[in-house]
Parts: sequence; C-alpha cells; structure tokens
Amino acid sequence: MAKAKAKAGRKGKAPTPIEAFEALPAAEKERQAAEFDKEFVPTRPLTGAQRALWRKARRKIGRPKVGEGAKVVSLSIERELLRRTDALAKKRKLTRSELVVEALQAALAKAG
Repeated sequence: MAKAKAKAGRKGKAPTPIEAFEALPAAEKERQAAEFDKEFVPTRPLTGAQRALWRKARRKIGRPKVGEGAKVVSLSIERELLRRTDALAKKRKLTRSELVVEALQAALAKAG
C-alpha cells in the first residue's frame, strides 16, 4: 500500500530514495539503519602531506598575495574620468584596479 501511495504522488515517476525507503518493510528498514549505529572507528594520524592539505583547506579564503601584498587606498577621482577608466578597463578585460596598477607602473617607469 505504501508503494502505491508513493507512486501515486509522483505521477508515474520513479520513487525518490526517501519514498523507496519508506516503502520497505520494518525489518528491512531496521537492517539498513543498523549500518549507521556502529561505533566510531578511530583513524590513523594524518601524514605530513595530508596535514599540509588540511592546513591549506582551513586557511581563510581571500585574494592571492601578489608581491608584498596589497594595501587598500581611498582616492577621489572625477566622475567622468572614472567612467572612462571603467570603460577602458572593460574593453581591455581588466579590473579597474589592474588598469590603475598598469597606469601607475607606466608612469613610474617613465619617471625613471
């Protein structure tokens, strides 16, 4: 009866895993659930490589460090200049920050 009820609710589609489990006899449900009642099995200590991967996974996600890292600065830029800067950055497929960095590096190289 449970199978018919499960299938009827899904209009001819295969039952979901939950519906399939609910349709099982009680003894089979108990047998399948017993697998999750086992005691915790202790594991061996991590190897050096596994420990390194674990540390890497636990690190905070952020921007990759380039050079000595980045420093956020606040600048005032005239709106039209900023609009043109953004348009050029988009055209060259760069971020605004990358375009400003390129411009600063070019200006510093020119200055000597």
